[in-house]
Amino acid sequence: MTSTPADGLPLPQRYGAILAIALGITVSVLDGAIANVALPTIANDLNASPASSIWVVNAYQLAITISLLSLASLGDIVGYRRVYQWGLLVFSVTSLFCALSDSLLTLTFARVLQGFGAAAIMSVNTALIRIIYPQKFLGRGMGINALIVAVSSAAGPTVAAAILSVASWQWLFAINLPIGLVALLLGIKFLPPNISRSKEQRFDIFSGVLNALTFGLLITAISGFAQGQNHWLTGGELIVLLLIGFIFIRRQLGQKFPLLPVDLLRIPIFAMSLGTSLFSFSAQMLSFVSLPFFLQATLGRDAVSTGLLLTPWPLATMVMAPIAGRLIERYHAGMLGGIGLAVFSMGLFSLALLPSSPTDLDIIWRMIICGAGFGLFQSPNNHTIITAAPRHRSGGASGLLGTARLLGQTTGAALVALMFNLFPDHGTHASLILAGVFAGSGAVVSFLRMTQPTGNHPAIHRHESGK
Repeated sequence: MTSTPADGLPLPQRYGAILAIALGITVSVLDGAIANVALPTIANDLNASPASSIWVVNAYQLAITISLLSLASLGDIVGYRRVYQWGLLVFSVTSLFCALSDSLLTLTFARVLQGFGAAAIMSVNTALIRIIYPQKFLGRGMGINALIVAVSSAAGPTVAAAILSVASWQWLFAINLPIGLVALLLGIKFLPPNISRSKEQRFDIFSGVLNALTFGLLITAISGFAQGQNHWLTGGELIVLLLIGFIFIRRQLGQKFPLLPVDLLRIPIFAMSLGTSLFSFSAQMLSFVSLPFFLQATLGRDAVSTGLLLTPWPLATMVMAPIAGRLIERYHAGMLGGIGLAVFSMGLFSLALLPSSPTDLDIIWRMIICGAGFGLFQSPNNHTIITAAPRHRSGGASGLLGTARLLGQTTGAALVALMFNLFPDHGTHASLILAGVFAGSGAVVSFLRMTQPTGNHPAIHRHESGK
């Protein structure tokens, strides 16, 4: 068993550990976006209706959302490395189940199981990075992680199109098996244990059930409202959500180690950073989901051209995220994040103001501005969220970070549907303006963080010691 140094891993081991994290995060995040492109093919092959085939995507996202915080809490108790490795194993095996599925029912069931594996990977990845990197270089580790998440999210359609051009849809899932197993072997060899985990903390099964019901109902209500489902049904979901959510939060407030880390939300800079994360990912998804409709339906570009025109965004993020990870060593995250979101907002508004017949260059430079601003924001923001929590609560902080990202993406995608319902002829334009407003609001909140101290907050330690 590898022992963990007091301040990060030595260099050869650190590279192996980061590669294990990078491979796991890439396949788990990519799989959230990759199936969208293949849905028509999958529906046709399995004799399913387009509406019912949506469950191939929804089942995966829902499984992640309802289990992320529970698995993060489990990481604090049994160790982040163990949760991560089990997540990789479950994800890899269930990817094979997905590839072998012969009906929509079996594929949906396999996607649920695959989502639980992905949730285990996502729930503790930033907590592991906190152990892997020395404190003074933690920003660089967060930069790499933000880069992988952002690029994997954005590259989903392009990767899916590339695989489908040479192979059947089953290979979208089958390819995860060798990658996942390589990541698992690297993890066994290089990932460190979290030696500071709490001996008192116990997993609360009832809170886990309440958490699953709360977030499951929240996602269902948001998606149902946006897609125009019966208002009485949406209202019923909201009433049940409020009731269960109230019980859930009341239970968490009375616990020393809450599954939903409400105690961490007492740290102002932590709560503000989560808010900016919600704003940024909502804005990102509003633009990512709506832009292909504009590029194909309005401008008449084909699927390949659309993919290429969207590519400058993740490329700019790829360049900026590691730079931002280094800048956090010298500048306040509130300032870096505020500038990043302001630039992101300007890029989104510039996309909304595109001329009626734009050239490729008109689109590309605007995409670069969006990607650069998003990349400058993410690394410092993630660094602040994870370092604001005590070390033995890194799992809870990592889980909340992942939950904020998923809720932001789900909300953004749902709002696109709402914008297209409200403005049938100008859905993309409305979505981009709303995205710009979200990013601009996030910038304001981020700049306000400059008045707050960074690092661990004494209120948490007082709360845990019962003082």
